[in-house]
Amino acid sequence: MEQFEPDRLSAAQLTAMRRSLTSGRGALTRRSLLRASGVGALTLGGLSALSACGIPPAKRAGTGEQAASDDHSDREKEINFSNWTEYMDTSDDQKTRPTLDEFTKRTGIKVKYTEDINDNVEFFGKIRPQLAAGQDTGRDLIVVTDWLAARIIRLGWAQKLDPALLPHAFANLSPQFRSPDWDPGRAYSYPWTGISTVIAYNAKATGGRKVDSVTQLLDDPTLKGRVGFLTEMRDSVGMTLLDQGKDPANFTTADFDGAIGRLQKGVDSKQIRRFTGNDYTADLDKGDIAACLAWAGDIIQLQAGNPDIKYAIPAAGYITSSDNMLVPAHARHKANAEKLMDYYYELPVAAQLAAYISYVCPVEGVKDDLAKINPALADNTLIVPDKAMTAKSHAFRSLSSEEETAYEEKFTKLIGA
Repeated sequence: MEQFEPDRLSAAQLTAMRRSLTSGRGALTRRSLLRASGVGALTLGGLSALSACGIPPAKRAGTGEQAASDDHSDREKEINFSNWTEYMDTSDDQKTRPTLDEFTKRTGIKVKYTEDINDNVEFFGKIRPQLAAGQDTGRDLIVVTDWLAARIIRLGWAQKLDPALLPHAFANLSPQFRSPDWDPGRAYSYPWTGISTVIAYNAKATGGRKVDSVTQLLDDPTLKGRVGFLTEMRDSVGMTLLDQGKDPANFTTADFDGAIGRLQKGVDSKQIRRFTGNDYTADLDKGDIAACLAWAGDIIQLQAGNPDIKYAIPAAGYITSSDNMLVPAHARHKANAEKLMDYYYELPVAAQLAAYISYVCPVEGVKDDLAKINPALADNTLIVPDKAMTAKSHAFRSLSSEEETAYEEKFTKLIGA
């Protein structure tokens, strides 16, 4: 891992993040669109924190440069846990959180659970000053998306996990999430949930025809002017790379440019109606968009109200990312946090969480326990991918700051944002 990275974001990177927050994945509350009540605003402080000049990373524990922060877990039976809104199971009356309550009953560890993450950029703006100063953020466990998890780990601001306290997590983590290039072997993180990008279509709008490839989205004349791609670069370009036979985990700039060129033809020919954030759901539901790239969690919710909404996993594969649990540097209750992380990898607990949030469960072998709660959810491969679907899962590789700047500039030009 790098010992120093100037944490400066280019204009292109900031533009991409603003786009994500106003219309893309960052605009979601990370739960069903039907239950979402709003989006987190990007504060000026958050942006300025991210775009600041070079930030010296904390020294890493175990390297002789910084000792691990004192852990008070034995003396203080508590955890401060920050997560996204509606990302935890609740009782029908919304007054209790069953899995958290059971954890406290079993261990005696009280969990202060706070839904204070509305978007990655805003949240990073909150915790960055303490992390940069080598101070406790007041949080023992946080959940952030791949790119931010990678940044925090790269800067030395996440604590290395103790495998001895994570036996269930180590044993039950799904193979598709085991070794991202930004955290090989999951030394610093474990997924809270997965996020899949697939193809969705309105069967009524397509006349009953299945849509199952990016090639079809871009070339089928019956879909002209009724196709949507996403404003998230990694999703739209990643799915196009796969369609062109390229590996999103190992591609060149020439490969990236080829994918941009392919999408540009779709723009120029007006095959693509528009690039959308989560607002594609309304157009897809009405049929104004006949087919598009979509996030799996949205599809599950749309299908509940519209039987014409279908999805397909392209033969070429699909893009998967994740939201990830990290223990910030200098957290007071690291061991307690690791116990909670491991608890959510116990099969019955993982099933209960998956049944509530309806996102990809990163826990292998959860299907039988989920079936006891809801057989339909257990059979839904958007929540519990089968072997065939898992084999088609691909992650978009980490980008250097220079690559991200160049690629976002090209993608921004493509979508006209």
